[in-house]
Amino acid sequence: MKREQIEQFIEEFVQEKIKNTELELVDVEYVRERDWFLRVYLDKEGGLEIEDCQYISELLTEYLDVKDPIKDKYYLEVSSPGLDRQLKKARDFVRHKGQKIDIMFFKPQAGIKKLVGILGDVNEEFLEVQTEDKTEKLSRSLIASVRLHIDF
Repeated sequence: MKREQIEQFIEEFVQEKIKNTELELVDVEYVRERDWFLRVYLDKEGGLEIEDCQYISELLTEYLDVKDPIKDKYYLEVSSPGLDRQLKKARDFVRHKGQKIDIMFFKPQAGIKKLVGILGDVNEEFLEVQTEDKTEKLSRSLIASVRLHIDF
């Protein structure tokens, strides 16, 4: 299986297992760093607990041992996406509408590489963000990443 197929395969399994729980699947990634890692990111209202990660990890380990879709040696990690999580999917943008975000551009836009503002409406092509001065409609093709803003 290719990387994208593995991610989809795992996503479908996890979605089925958490269907009637408080858990939410945030992302699945199968990436090669020095070694291969299969990472499953979960969240839930009020915060994820270690038991939640352990539960999904055990289910996945058993399932993967039987189905054996991954031929490479890999490490399985099940965790929270963290405070500085990247917003990727439509449901991420819906859930965090009205919150402060950091936007990083592929190339500086009007001399700006990073923009901080309040997340507004989002569609396939554009992301709306309210800055101190105005509301801007940004082409998503120019945006490298969108993350929740963390104030220290």
